[in-house]
Amino acid sequence: MKTLIKWFFVLVVIVLGLWWFQMRTSEAGIALIKSFEGCRTVAYQDAVGVWTIGYGHTIDVKEGMTITQHQCDVMLEVDIETYENYVKKQVKVSLTQNQFDALVSWVYNLGPTNLRKSTLLKVLNAGKYEEVPYQMKRWIHADGKILKGLVLRREAEAELFSNESN
Repeated sequence: MKTLIKWFFVLVVIVLGLWWFQMRTSEAGIALIKSFEGCRTVAYQDAVGVWTIGYGHTIDVKEGMTITQHQCDVMLEVDIETYENYVKKQVKVSLTQNQFDALVSWVYNLGPTNLRKSTLLKVLNAGKYEEVPYQMKRWIHADGKILKGLVLRREAEAELFSNESN
């Protein structure tokens, strides 16, 4: 019985250790998302007419809605964790911190469905890391138009993905 209890505790420690060391978006990744999303405490319609608030939060947002800065920060934290989980679920190859951060930013802006259906994900999961920045930079349209803000964001994400310092 004592041996069984010891093995149980070893298993618990291993599982908790794996959970504890999962990759999370770094401060640099969060700063990238914040810089392109901006923060608004009053709901507005984005470039394609989606009601948005905080740092690009779009779930359950209605016209006239207002929130505090603290609520913006909490929403950002929850949204980032959601998009981190999508990246972790869909990407089957190992990533550096910079690659992970760039992909989380990309998915934060474009959504998990676009990742799941993208050529970007196919080439990444095939281990063709060098092709990913080009694939990222293709996603610059909103409502059929090229948006300068998206061009700049994709450039920054592609550059971060390619930066091997982390």
